[in-house]
Amino acid sequence: MLSSISTPAVITCKAAVAWGAGEALVMEEVEVSPPQPMEIRIKVVATSLCRSDVTAWLSQAHIRIFPRIFGHEASGIVESVGQGVTEFEPGDHVLTLFTGECMKCKHCTSNKSNMCQVLGLERQGLMHSDHKTRFSIKGKPIFHYCAVSSFSEYTVVHSGCAVKISSTAPLDRICLLSCGVAAGLGAAWKVADISEGSTVAIFGLGTVGLSVAQGAKLRGASRIIGIDINPEKSEKAKAFGVTDFLNSSECKEPIQQVIKRITDGGADYSFECIGDTDMITTALQSCCDGWGMTVTLGVPKVKPVITAHYAFFLTGRTLRGSLFGGWKPKSDIPTLVDMYLKKVGNSFYWELGWS
Repeated sequence: MLSSISTPAVITCKAAVAWGAGEALVMEEVEVSPPQPMEIRIKVVATSLCRSDVTAWLSQAHIRIFPRIFGHEASGIVESVGQGVTEFEPGDHVLTLFTGECMKCKHCTSNKSNMCQVLGLERQGLMHSDHKTRFSIKGKPIFHYCAVSSFSEYTVVHSGCAVKISSTAPLDRICLLSCGVAAGLGAAWKVADISEGSTVAIFGLGTVGLSVAQGAKLRGASRIIGIDINPEKSEKAKAFGVTDFLNSSECKEPIQQVIKRITDGGADYSFECIGDTDMITTALQSCCDGWGMTVTLGVPKVKPVITAHYAFFLTGRTLRGSLFGGWKPKSDIPTLVDMYLKKVGNSFYWELGWS
């Protein structure tokens, strides 16, 4: 039952706690503090597992911060609000945002960026406002992840790291728009701005890669090549718009050469959705000279440094990074939710299982 008292109290609830790198998550009773000024406390209804949660849990290319509650792709209902919050009230349906939007900083007021200087990616396991935690077990602080920590029945986030959505949106499905699906669609639509009739190569066919494929399909791409080492993804990928499936582990020549051969010189766009810096170079090599663009979306598990020959850029190829698909979280995500509710791109929603 949602809280109706004016001064929220500490909540005790269940959460999946990671006590160390790679250690099994343990269901624990945790205390969740009341929301502080400009924060809201959320009852988490649905949360999904993102690859970046796993990467950070294993502490590959990440600072080891434990004990910790992971999860950042979630939907829920506002339970209580902190002082100064006027945008939300108890009972509101929301999506959490792993990167926020303050609406006032240099980046938020620019149409060139979605990298908020105040509420951007939080990497220390703390809250943006006071650099403390809102979770504890018998007085021991438990660290956050991306200032969200949705692997808990209740969590506290800054009000700039959540967006209000329609109460008619199914929370168990719409949570995918708080990270993976939005990231893939935005990479195709906003970052690459895929043109009709173009050729696209996608490395990695998880949630993000499949969303890129669907975005490319809706933009009218003539050929969408999906690359993955799991043969079981072939049929599923085709349902999302992939026209050609390539298993790179079974190819007799480097995958970039295969792509260049079957696309008459390289794809117009390539997307790295794995989190492998070596694969970024491969994706760049798979693009055509002159205008080929590679977009990288994955979070590296190891070796965060990219190595590429200068000739790729000298001959006109472009490498672009993409965080959250270039969307401004609070400003743009409601539009995607509305698209879902209005059944715009009906095949997209049916294929996602969004009926």
